[in-house]
Amino acid sequence: MPRESPERPALPALLARAYTGHGLAARSVLLAVSGGADSTALLVGTARVRDVLGLRVEVATFNHGLRPEAADEVAAVASLSARLGLACHVRSLALSPGPGVEARAREARYATLEVLRKERDLDAVATGHTMNDQAETLLMRLARGTALRGARGIHAEAATLIRPLLACSRADVLAFLEAEGLDFVRDPMNADPSLFRTRVRTGALPALDEAAGFSTLEHLANFARFAAEDEALLARLAEASWERLSLPGGGLDAVGLRALEAPLQRRVLARLLGRAGFRVDHATLERGLDAVRRGASTALSGGAQLKATGGRVRCVARDSGAPPGALALLGPGAAGDFGAWHFQVAEGSMPPGVLGIALGKETAWPLTVRSRKPGDRIRTHSGHRKVQDVLVDARVPSEARDAQPVVVDARGGLLWLPGVLVAPAESGADVSEVASRHSLWACPLGSSERKTPPL
Repeated sequence: MPRESPERPALPALLARAYTGHGLAARSVLLAVSGGADSTALLVGTARVRDVLGLRVEVATFNHGLRPEAADEVAAVASLSARLGLACHVRSLALSPGPGVEARAREARYATLEVLRKERDLDAVATGHTMNDQAETLLMRLARGTALRGARGIHAEAATLIRPLLACSRADVLAFLEAEGLDFVRDPMNADPSLFRTRVRTGALPALDEAAGFSTLEHLANFARFAAEDEALLARLAEASWERLSLPGGGLDAVGLRALEAPLQRRVLARLLGRAGFRVDHATLERGLDAVRRGASTALSGGAQLKATGGRVRCVARDSGAPPGALALLGPGAAGDFGAWHFQVAEGSMPPGVLGIALGKETAWPLTVRSRKPGDRIRTHSGHRKVQDVLVDARVPSEARDAQPVVVDARGGLLWLPGVLVAPAESGADVSEVASRHSLWACPLGSSERKTPPL
């Protein structure tokens, strides 16, 4: 038989320590109580420490509408709460039996608890999850396959939700209830062998203890706690890496991403995939990491690709077809859209965030906004260069180059690649000829400026 764990503080003392650690002393909490052993211990143990903590306590219990005896169980919770001097709120969920009922019931409970917490102006919701629940959850996730994020198990705290019994074992709970002379509800679902958690509780955990020769419960729970702390640190480092590697126009700096340590590289790439709406599973992530290492591409769902070429890592949707049609700007006041850009010939100061070039008095009208063409060249301070080379040097992704606006005048001279390059004025041009009241403005159609009156 496994040896018992060392002497532990009494359950009320562990609860008091947990509430204080969560910053709830002299504040308020809503207890989620089903009438089972764990939540009954949470209810009575909290009642024992509320005065010393200055804690305002209320109770919530639920009739899921799934078992005939549920009405008697919620009535018993309400009666016990009344004896302890605590307000109890009974809510009916009226769930239908069938596939996924356990998950549906959990979701409905948490949603109702949060609504009730706000209605009652309480600081937190507390549930009765114990060290055993933590160990069971850890083993289930490891068996199914998880990284450090999943190994965190059940969070001790999440937003307005706390689990103050996580430092208590089920043996602590049962010993406390026996000492208090309290009975509790025995949910038949907890003994259902068709459930993975039941098989872990009644088979895997006892077998692990037997193989180890001692109780592994606290060690498993401690590992989940340490994993949560490590994951929190890595998440902060990954956030800093994301901010540092994010490039204008979307995507990540490929060289910087490759330089990250593997745990950060994996998290940053997972965030890129998630933000683009792709499922982040192990296989997709491994293919993506391989593409990043090789500076290559890999397929994503729906015909999309993850590309790590040209110094930029990005998610690229299926080719949308031909580039946008050309836009003609006949003179001052002209405006129109080219692909994802809005253009206007305007006067005055440019609004914040809008790109623009000044137009000389000798501008050859009309101006045309079009896609690049083979052989396009633009004047730079060091001479004429191919537009293709300019776009590559500016790290414009290959899939975005046909959508890059190219502004030309009536003589075919390339004036501007918005967001990339402005052609300098002709050498020796008279300043009075260059000066003009008008500018050509450009901004992406999705930018915040388009939510204001048009340019």
